[in-house]
Amino acid sequence: MADRLKPAEIAAARSKLTGWTIEDGEKQLRGSFKFKDFSEAFGFMSRVALLADKADHHPDWSNSYNKVEIVLSTHDAGGLTQKDIDLAEKISALL
Repeated sequence: MADRLKPAEIAAARSKLTGWTIEDGEKQLRGSFKFKDFSEAFGFMSRVALLADKADHHPDWSNSYNKVEIVLSTHDAGGLTQKDIDLAEKISALL
């Protein structure tokens, strides 16, 4: 099991995570992404799915037409871990 990040580690990660918000008492990352249309949003989700599967770390997410909401948290650690930060950075690199 991955170790939950300390507040100082979360603060350091915050500066690198453009477009992500830290929520729920620093227990989760939320990304909101808007695309031209459904096809672009679905393509993005497919690319994220491949990253998440490779990392064995799967997001909670939703899609509504051209919008994708992603929430990252390491449930068995009870909050944010380095796995969440790493996956958020990889997701951001897709944009």
